[in-house]
Amino acid sequence: MKHLSIPAGTILFSPGQECPGFLRVASGRIKVSLTAANGREVVLYRVGPGDLCLQTFACLTEGRNYSAEGVAETEITAELLPHAEFRQALTSDDTFRNEVLGAVARRFGDFEQLVEDVALTGFDARLARVLLRLAGDDSMIAITHDALAVETASGRAFVTRRLREFSQLGIVALSRGKVEILERRKLEQIALDGM
Repeated sequence: MKHLSIPAGTILFSPGQECPGFLRVASGRIKVSLTAANGREVVLYRVGPGDLCLQTFACLTEGRNYSAEGVAETEITAELLPHAEFRQALTSDDTFRNEVLGAVARRFGDFEQLVEDVALTGFDARLARVLLRLAGDDSMIAITHDALAVETASGRAFVTRRLREFSQLGIVALSRGKVEILERRKLEQIALDGM
């Protein structure tokens, strides 16, 4: 096992790369995204302490290369278990195996939500959910329209139009690189059932 300290902004893996082992995040957050041939990008999920990177899991269990990109969104401290140690722990350590399988189940739930959001939910509801998730308990989100397009699996121009309408309705206030939530309850209602 190897202990790692990784600075924010580091690309941890890219499509086509081999997997060096199982990364157990102790602190920080990794953003995993997929880029299509046309250049459009979508965030698949984020990995934090106790989470599992399905890309890494698939690489280790199926012997394939990465198909997405993982970037350290924040500074990360982690442990890297080489492939052989991961396999040994998975077969002989009940606690580790239960942690991994539980994390796979939770991540599968995240993917179900992503599919629902992209395929079955109107854009306004999807945008509202992303804004609420990114804001957490705060009302100010430091994010560009380009980044929101990636988060919502849409185009920048469409995000800008919808944010402008949210702003005209007094739900959010817009400034360069920032979105401020003014009416959290209205945004939560949009997230539930759209406009």
